[in-house]
Amino acid sequence: MRYLIISMVLAGGIFSLFNGVYAQQQQTGAPIQTLKMATTTSVENSGLIYVLVPPFEEKFNIKVDVIAVGSGKALKLAENGDVDIVFVHSPEAENKFITSGFGVNRRSVMYNDFVIVGPADDPAGISGESAPKAFRKIADKKSPFTSRGDESGTHNKEGEIWAIAGIQPKGTWYLKTGEGMENTLQMADQKEAYCLVDRGTYIANEDKVELVILNEGDSRLNNPYSIIAVNPARHPDVNYIYSMAFIGEITSPEGQNLIGGLKKDGRALFNPSSYK
Repeated sequence: MRYLIISMVLAGGIFSLFNGVYAQQQQTGAPIQTLKMATTTSVENSGLIYVLVPPFEEKFNIKVDVIAVGSGKALKLAENGDVDIVFVHSPEAENKFITSGFGVNRRSVMYNDFVIVGPADDPAGISGESAPKAFRKIADKKSPFTSRGDESGTHNKEGEIWAIAGIQPKGTWYLKTGEGMENTLQMADQKEAYCLVDRGTYIANEDKVELVILNEGDSRLNNPYSIIAVNPARHPDVNYIYSMAFIGEITSPEGQNLIGGLKKDGRALFNPSSYK
């Protein structure tokens, strides 16, 4: 109870300060703040960032600078104090980021899942298998597989599945792109390779590739996204007030409706998780 009361007092102080800054901004009528956000390439490639950011910028008369990189790079930027907020999907890396004192006020935002895509004729025969067994079959056949290889949330998830399968992938069949999700998916398509991709990015780019979903539904392919403010005690210059405002916006009913409303051909790219 004591902790709850202290938290409420602190929160009240933060938003009182925010209201003061916002009132001053409204009087001048000009943007006086910039929020720097590092997010995953899947959030950009899916188009979600272009759904969430413009309403926030208009409402608060603020400019949001978005850097779309893998989750690992996004968290590194935040560790260095180069951004104010991170929007990522790498739970273990997020836990380390927070326990190391770099991030505060982590909130669940949404989720989707990863799928394994490949050529329609499925040369490795992975359809209907568990994710680890699908990876084993790909390795046994030495079928081409494109990996982001960039310490992103997707790359980390891929590494987890390879580890469960008991395989350390290597050889000419295993192709590390060092690129974001959309480019890696397109490279897989060009090489008629298998690829692990988040469902949102695949749906957004489905009409640009010939690869099809061959493996899905394994609970180990769940893909939760979180948003985290950079700790102002570690980096006093970060824009903590507007970081908290953005967190509040996208986890509010309105923000969650925007997320759930992003669809293609009637299929949702992400599922809201912070508001029920």
